[in-house]
Amino acid sequence: MRVLQDISLLVDTAARELLQRAQLEPGDILVVGCSTSEVLGQRIGSAGSIEVAEAILQPLMKISAEKEICLAIQCCEHLNRALVVERATLKHYHLEQVMVYPISHAGGSLAALAMDLFRDPVLVEEIQAQAGLDIGHTLIGMHLKPVAVPTRLSVTQIGEACLVAARTRPRLIGGRRAVYAKPGTKLPPDKK
Repeated sequence: MRVLQDISLLVDTAARELLQRAQLEPGDILVVGCSTSEVLGQRIGSAGSIEVAEAILQPLMKISAEKEICLAIQCCEHLNRALVVERATLKHYHLEQVMVYPISHAGGSLAALAMDLFRDPVLVEEIQAQAGLDIGHTLIGMHLKPVAVPTRLSVTQIGEACLVAARTRPRLIGGRRAVYAKPGTKLPPDKK
């Protein structure tokens, strides 16, 4: 179906742009929240679609494997926005596993599909990702490291859903006397 191909292409473009702008390194985390209902032009949580989820998840999995990025798929509010991650991510970041199994109507289609397509999926309650994609107002902010920086991409919609992207940077600390770069040089670009 042409619509699904278009969705995949848009997700691929958006994810690649974000990873480049966020300067993610191998082992960093990309969190993705998605309402497939919103992608289809419906109210969030009302018309989930595994077919749309697959069109979104396939390019994300491909890119994360290429770039060695850890992918975290956010569940819906019915599961407290828990996240599907690979067990390797859980171990690497010393995360705590929670017990629940997302399905389309309690967790969301993207999370349900991630349970089928990830190699060794587990759920965690929270994570601190270095970057994120929010497709359809799913509120991923709680899973981003401080400080989140809105990141404009060439792609602003996936299907009918609004797309919002963010990267993170370290906190700037100190007071009036604080210096953030060697005197006479510019502030280095945000790394994380």
